[in-house]
Amino acid sequence: MRLTRRLIETCTAILGYVKSGRRIQPIPQDASGLVKVNLGCGLAVAKGWINVDGSLNALVASWPRAIHKMSYRATGANRYYTCEQYCSILENHQFIHHDLSYGIPFADESVDFVYSSHFLEHMHRQAALHLLQESFRVLKPGGLTRVGVPDLAYAIKMYTTGKKEKMLSDYFFVEDKDSYYARHKYMYDFELLGQLLESVGFKDIKRFSYRQGNTPDLDVLDNRPEDTLYVEARK
Repeated sequence: MRLTRRLIETCTAILGYVKSGRRIQPIPQDASGLVKVNLGCGLAVAKGWINVDGSLNALVASWPRAIHKMSYRATGANRYYTCEQYCSILENHQFIHHDLSYGIPFADESVDFVYSSHFLEHMHRQAALHLLQESFRVLKPGGLTRVGVPDLAYAIKMYTTGKKEKMLSDYFFVEDKDSYYARHKYMYDFELLGQLLESVGFKDIKRFSYRQGNTPDLDVLDNRPEDTLYVEARK
């Protein structure tokens, strides 16, 4: 299993490099004519969104169900979903397999909403800055991004209230021997994330509560109520 995951990550990196200069057009719109993109989505998806991820799940999403059943056994999805649930998610949502460290594969000013939850912390700060720059590039003027990350202030509160080992293992030294991508590489509080968004050019930067804000489908997309910092910003 460990070898399989490492092979998947290597193939993803190679495919990401090969596709890094490509732009995917046209971009599908939802029923209201909006283009909504979910970055680093995993399997946390909502109807009408374009889900961009470098995982095996995204790679095989457009393949036959028999392949889905095989990939189910090779991914961590089997810890959270039944095989039927897994196949249904892949078959009923749109996925694009892409390594986001190479940018977002859409044209300038072509997207209305960019959503990302519990993904940015898995990138080094410079890579995260690049992804936010890419989000700014693909958003239309007035477009909105919503970023959800583990809240550094929440983690520090855990430390000061005696939950030191849990704070360190859950937020700073996340261990996953099978996957380099699963580890946390940076942490943010509202000030740090706001400064990063502002440096890219985003305006109207605001903190929101769980499932509160101006982004569509938060009742489906937001799924970490306790420890998540949710921030929205406009281009």
